Amino acid sequence: MIVTTTPAIEGRPVRDYLGIVTGEVIVGANLVRDLFAAVTDIVGGRSGKYEEVLQRARREALDEMEAEAEKLGGNAVVGVDIDYEVLGSGNSMLMVSCSGTAVVV
Repeated sequence: MIVTTTPAIEGRPVRDYLGIVTGEVIVGANLVRDLFAAVTDIVGGRSGKYEEVLQRARREALDEMEAEAEKLGGNAVVGVDIDYEVLGSGNSMLMVSCSGTAVVV
């Protein structure tokens, strides 16, 4: 499955547009991870635990979107957009959503 943020794939003309496909994942923050991130913020550096959660959520959202495209008979998704939002009381949850157009190339 080709997944790209561009509206077209060079050298691979779109033969059929199948529709918009999406993937959404919401993950909650963890107290231990929050404490670790707070220490990292004080000392400086990157928060590896948060980065791991973010990477996993993004991959799951993209996988969900690709699966939806495959169900429609697509072999590519073009024009992909990925968005991040914090939700919940105290901004305790992270939502990763992605959308694009399923196509046959």
